[in-house]
Amino acid sequence: MFFDKLIGAFSNNLAIDLGTANTVVVAKGRGIIIDEPSVVAIKKSFLYSQGSFPEIVAIGNEAKEMLGKTPMNLHAVRPLKEGVIADFDIAEIMIRDVIHRAHQRKNLISPMVVICVPYGLTKVERKAVIESAMNAGAREVYLVDEPLAAAIGVGINIYEPRGRLVVDIGGGTTEIGIVSLGGLVSSFSLKVAGDTFDLAIVSYLKHKHNILISERVAERIKIEAGSALELEKEISVSVSGREKFDGRLTTINISSIEIREAIIDPIKTISRAIQSILEDLPTELVGDILDTGIVLTGGGALIKKLDEYLTQEIKLPAYLAENPLTAVALGTGAFLEDNHLLQNIARKF
Repeated sequence: MFFDKLIGAFSNNLAIDLGTANTVVVAKGRGIIIDEPSVVAIKKSFLYSQGSFPEIVAIGNEAKEMLGKTPMNLHAVRPLKEGVIADFDIAEIMIRDVIHRAHQRKNLISPMVVICVPYGLTKVERKAVIESAMNAGAREVYLVDEPLAAAIGVGINIYEPRGRLVVDIGGGTTEIGIVSLGGLVSSFSLKVAGDTFDLAIVSYLKHKHNILISERVAERIKIEAGSALELEKEISVSVSGREKFDGRLTTINISSIEIREAIIDPIKTISRAIQSILEDLPTELVGDILDTGIVLTGGGALIKKLDEYLTQEIKLPAYLAENPLTAVALGTGAFLEDNHLLQNIARKF
């Protein structure tokens, strides 16, 4: 025990929110030190060569700028899909990079790493996360379920004998969890989230306007004009793409009314998933949830009027957390500062 503490004193222990869309890293005593897209750009010639390590061109912000724009010899990769590692080699490269950057490439002692993961990950998928972190240079790895991290990150006292409902809408998954007495009373991981909204917009424009756009353009449209309910003043955005039939470049204007039509189905799916978990709620917690409502976190929760929509549909007050984009990362970071959390809530591997 003393030796572990001694090692920890000389190591930059890290908490990582390894998200499908973004990777956020918290260092003990320093707060958030990295917040960048989960994208890696590599040389294409290395993609399928046996026994070789991919040649890295860029990681994070710089790599995301390359999405859809790379020359033939480059490839921009998102190593996580729906909250799961889809490309182990690239994920390991990305984790190794953030560990090295967090250590400022100076520390000789490997860090202890806490990683938050979607609740629905299988044992095999959790093992993949652990192995990627260990291969990337972690000394030891702890895993924390995302709904718990989100609850802690918004300031909820998870030890209270009081139920709290947290919904984190990330890039790849929506995590729904009811927290009480230091654990998850009930939880559900739904593979409908921010990326689903983007794909819905791509599909809508393709079929309704015969225009082809990238997911990155769809993301911009979602952020600027996406809404769950009618806006006081509807918005119009300019969209550039290619004609579906002849490939000509074109630009159209599309209203927030149409964007709402495009994304309403995945929004309804999330709403139904929340209602489903509430139907199985232990009766002892019904009064708690009626009083405290639904806390929304994650980038997908920033869809305009989503909180109002859920309030209307579920008949419970829903509200956006003050720090929706960083709640999960900060909640994961709390395990670096609180040894009781680390030893009693996280799972060590």
